[in-house]
Amino acid sequence: MQNKDFKFGRAAETLISKWLQHKGFSVLPVYEKIIDDGKGPQLFTGGEGLVAPDFLTMKNRKVLWIEAKHKTAFAWYRIGKVWTTGIDLRHYFDYLKVAETTGFPIFLLFLHDGGQAKDGPLNSPSGLFGNYLDILSKNENHRSDRWGSSGMVYWTTQSYGGPLRLIAPLDELQERKAA
Repeated sequence: MQNKDFKFGRAAETLISKWLQHKGFSVLPVYEKIIDDGKGPQLFTGGEGLVAPDFLTMKNRKVLWIEAKHKTAFAWYRIGKVWTTGIDLRHYFDYLKVAETTGFPIFLLFLHDGGQAKDGPLNSPSGLFGNYLDILSKNENHRSDRWGSSGMVYWTTQSYGGPLRLIAPLDELQERKAA
């Protein structure tokens, strides 16, 4: 049985996949598996199973991994007074190994619905934000061991001096939902 969080994430992956296809990318979803073992997609290399990004995309003879995340709102980081978003540290470390092992860059995408974040000011940014993992790895905002199963790594948007760029406004992705 699929839980609410899984369905929330899968809906965003579908939306992002449609948007990428509209932009001319061919998309191979890595998460499509015949046997559902309760684990996400993995890349097996040298006896090691790494968490794999959601898609392998191709355009103009270039191959790119895409990891798609869906969040209702950015988190308000009170210490720095900035909006942040992030991923589980274990996944982050695996994605870095996947990029190194395969030689294909990874682009991390965050679809944010906007609205009010827990304990934060109103109107969190909305839209599709992202950047290459190698750029993100050199521009972390902070890490925390208080959240996620292995801790979290966070980044902020360009409007707050961070590496996450606005890739597409929310309404542009909603157009793909209707198509």
